[in-house]
Amino acid sequence: MKVKEASTNRHVLDSADLARCVHCGLCLDSCPTFRQTGLETESPRGRIQLISMIVEQQLEPKKNVLHHLDLCLGCRACEAVCPSGVPYGRILERARYRVLDKKDKDPKVALALLALRHVVANPPVLHWSFKALKLAKRAGLIDLFPGAFGLPEIIHEWAPPGLVLKPYTDSIKARVAFFLGCIMPYVYSDVHQASIELLRLAGCEVVICEQQRCCGALHAHVGDLKTSDALTEINERAFSQCDFDYLVVNSAGCGAHIREAYPHLGPKTRDLSELLVELGLPQCERAMDLTIVYHDPCHLRNVQKVYKEPRKLLHNIPGIKMFEVAHPETCCGSAGIYGFLEPKMSSMVTDEKLTELLENNPDIIVTANPGCQMQLTAGVRRLRRKTQIMHIAQFLAMAYGLGNSVNL
Repeated sequence: MKVKEASTNRHVLDSADLARCVHCGLCLDSCPTFRQTGLETESPRGRIQLISMIVEQQLEPKKNVLHHLDLCLGCRACEAVCPSGVPYGRILERARYRVLDKKDKDPKVALALLALRHVVANPPVLHWSFKALKLAKRAGLIDLFPGAFGLPEIIHEWAPPGLVLKPYTDSIKARVAFFLGCIMPYVYSDVHQASIELLRLAGCEVVICEQQRCCGALHAHVGDLKTSDALTEINERAFSQCDFDYLVVNSAGCGAHIREAYPHLGPKTRDLSELLVELGLPQCERAMDLTIVYHDPCHLRNVQKVYKEPRKLLHNIPGIKMFEVAHPETCCGSAGIYGFLEPKMSSMVTDEKLTELLENNPDIIVTANPGCQMQLTAGVRRLRRKTQIMHIAQFLAMAYGLGNSVNL
């Protein structure tokens, strides 16, 4: 079924948003592309200046100008340190929307938009695309493409074990809807299964709402706000048919987008780690002699402000040794489809991040976002390191011995 474009005026760049930037430069050290290049045009304040000049028609949005906007990962680390509260994520998405028609001639952008609009946003097409992808991976064809080293095995489309799943506790602490997403049911079925088992262990009755679709985050990040809005309407309608206290999301990018772009679902949305801490898991009895490091997904730490909760869950596992990195707010280089559009810069950012993450030779790098998981997996394989990359749901399920959890 084709997604109809939604009409809205929320796509207009607000001059007041742009004016909030006072060009103080406190964001520079947090910006991954500025750290790599040292160029003002690859910094948040530099990009805001370019966007302002385009809006005021002082600068033509030509390819060389737009490339500076394309190189931004949208990690929003700048927002986390900005003393003026500049809404950089909103500015970037609206700026990309404004110039999107200028970039359709770029073959990569055209291909990305085609895939996002007609594959990712269309469940039947997505289903058959993954069947084809599975065959291509088995034949070794996928490994010819950049970033393919991080792609996990595609076994089958994950199907929830039921539409309503009872908790393992005697009483129901909360009734939660679980967000399935678009890509995760195909490539990280074990993460979904582990997440649901953990929610049940924490006392949740889990509801699977039918007719839900892709959240639209990937579309918004590249500037296709009309398709993103259309998906918002579909999901708002789908989840309105279910009764629940919270919408639980185990993908940082999806969670951040739903919280910001969904008028009704946003206030009810919680990251998996947030709710597990709030409701409480039983004491873990299994000691694990492992050294781990936690990687903060950008859209969990910088946007949702969730960073204490995952660490609290991990510190509750007996026996683990956990260390912190110097720059937990910096990006891993994934940023949705950024690795496809800007593979060189993506790899540079990943290598810098892995230098910190691998410093103490951890057994496992734990994260909370599928994009980060794939990106870091590709990175450690490229470096020929044996460190495992796991979603926090997988790690906790392993610690608690739940279901088909991963065993080391």
